[in-house]
Amino acid sequence: MIGTSRYRTGHSLPGYIILAIFIGILGFTGIHSTVEARTTPQNFTGIASDVSPSVVNIRTEKVVQGGGRVFRHFGRNPFGGGEQDPYDFFERFFGGGDPQQEFRQRSLGSGFIIDEEGFIVTNNHVIEGADEIQVRLVNGNEYDAEIVGRDPNTDIALIKVKADEPLPAAVLGDSEAMEIGQWVVAIGNPFGLEHTVTAGIVSAKGRVIGSGPYDDFIQTDASINPGNSGGPLINMDGRVIGINTAIIASGQGIGFAVPINLVKGIVDQLRESGEVTRGWLGVAIQDLTPEIAEYYGIDEEKGVLVTEVFEGDPADRAGVNAGDAILSVNGKQVETTRDLTRRIAALQVGESAEIEILRDGKRRTLTVTIAKREDERIASRRGGGQGDEKRQDDLGIQVSEISPEISRRFNIPKEEGVIVTDVASGSKGAEAGIMTGDIIKEINHKTIASVSDYHDIVEDVESGDTIRMFIRRINRGFLVVKIEK
Repeated sequence: MIGTSRYRTGHSLPGYIILAIFIGILGFTGIHSTVEARTTPQNFTGIASDVSPSVVNIRTEKVVQGGGRVFRHFGRNPFGGGEQDPYDFFERFFGGGDPQQEFRQRSLGSGFIIDEEGFIVTNNHVIEGADEIQVRLVNGNEYDAEIVGRDPNTDIALIKVKADEPLPAAVLGDSEAMEIGQWVVAIGNPFGLEHTVTAGIVSAKGRVIGSGPYDDFIQTDASINPGNSGGPLINMDGRVIGINTAIIASGQGIGFAVPINLVKGIVDQLRESGEVTRGWLGVAIQDLTPEIAEYYGIDEEKGVLVTEVFEGDPADRAGVNAGDAILSVNGKQVETTRDLTRRIAALQVGESAEIEILRDGKRRTLTVTIAKREDERIASRRGGGQGDEKRQDDLGIQVSEISPEISRRFNIPKEEGVIVTDVASGSKGAEAGIMTGDIIKEINHKTIASVSDYHDIVEDVESGDTIRMFIRRINRGFLVVKIEK
């Protein structure tokens, strides 16, 4: 009979339930098949065919003085470009060579054409220091290239070739529109094998890998091998959404690409003036910890704490103080130190910006006139600066001046010492027991009145010698902490 069926236990099961289960299974299988067909591409032939003509092989040469290990340094870097080093074989078997003899060092990388006039985008580390740059197209045509401009901070370079005919240009997409899990394709020259196509997905966005102050990488599991550097990362519409830039040597299948939305603005500046100009505020900053956010009454822990204001710079002229919390720039909320760094860097020199701060529990808005960021001058400053958010010493300790609010809240004279704002996990400072919020009053019986005093005294202590810090721990009293440098 159709009406019933039996389990092995002997219980009856109505026929309409069996029919419903059967239909349900068919329906689930159909849905699964539909989803799989929709999300898994059948092949990537069309994308590879459309984009490959705009992807180029870049060969560079550099004259190096002397042989030996110096050969390994040109093009061999954490970003994965230019790793083709034919001299390693000879060095292993025949020694280092005459240190006065000149050699020509060769390396390989990738790039892609962005317009028919011959402008090509690649990584800075692919062409940095090169005396000669040659570009080879998929059709076999070769051209000499010249450098238009470079931006080491984002590892982006713009080069140009002169061709007799218009060159095939890649179409740039929108990296912001890419979502985690979407398919992408990488085209490049891994290990010198020209125009290799690999596929994967977007694994993550906004990755910070420590390569510079403007880290904002797309992470992908599409194979990005040595020599892929500078090549395009492409979405399923055949549009470039990133530049393949970095690999993790110890991580199988982990690669990173610079988002094309960041690249566009940099390339425009390089094409216009040959350099990138960024805005500068003139502050040292750190992320808000939960404790600091609670102390300042900031609900979502979004914003950054100003730990130092550089005299004469825009923030100082606008009235920003150490201890202020910066909440927004031109009405857009600031969430982290890198967020603030990128927002200020994107502003034009001479442009006025509205900076919202929190001071003494009250919000106020200050108008700042943005200056030009000068990396050499910033690097020479002891306290670091915007984009140098976590400046710590050899002990893993970060300190700042005592803000007026902290001084009033805990009845600490402003000139009494410096306050610990961060201690690196596993550092000598952490192992000795230094804690965030400690007030360092003396080091080896020398009074600490400023951040400069602290760094000067710590740096004067020889490695292996003992540092004795006389500190005040809020609500705990005074104690001495010993640290072996």
